[in-house]
Amino acid sequence: MNFNKQLKIYRERDGYSQEELAEKIYVTRQTISKWENDHTYPDIHNLIALSTLFDVTLDELVKGDVEIMKNTQDIEAERMNRLSWVMLLFIVLAVLSIGPALLLWDWYGLSIPLVLWAISMVAALKIEKIKKEKDVQTYSEIVAFMDGNDLETARAKRDKKRDRWNKAKIVVGFSLVAGVLATISSFLWVWLS
Repeated sequence: MNFNKQLKIYRERDGYSQEELAEKIYVTRQTISKWENDHTYPDIHNLIALSTLFDVTLDELVKGDVEIMKNTQDIEAERMNRLSWVMLLFIVLAVLSIGPALLLWDWYGLSIPLVLWAISMVAALKIEKIKKEKDVQTYSEIVAFMDGNDLETARAKRDKKRDRWNKAKIVVGFSLVAGVLATISSFLWVWLS
């Protein structure tokens, strides 16, 4: 990130030593040194204090960091998208493989759909981890996150009762579709053999 370089530029521009700057914003000299060496990052209160002291906007102070954070969000959104496709693909493969696996290998054949299902669950768990880290819970929040839009507007529309009901409907609906596909797959393989 570029904050460390910006901090040093503004500190030297205004003629402060690390010790003097530390006294001005009520931190230690070691803290300033850690910020300038990119070992730690100041909290929002210290960023505001530095911005006020140097008479620059927060955007100027963290120049480049905003773009880096946006790129990080884009990478996470792309990763979430890939994981979603992996999850869906392996769930569909697991469901469709139930019929042939049972027919060809009896109950031992269920290990194939279970392995495919396990792969989809690993992808699902990774998606949930990203959602938790980014605090996205509802569909509109996920879409806002994926598109790089304002999440706060989407978060303001949260309704826990409605969201739980919607999640339940999605799980039940998905389970019904998976059950129908597994049944069709089983009948199709029995009919073909």
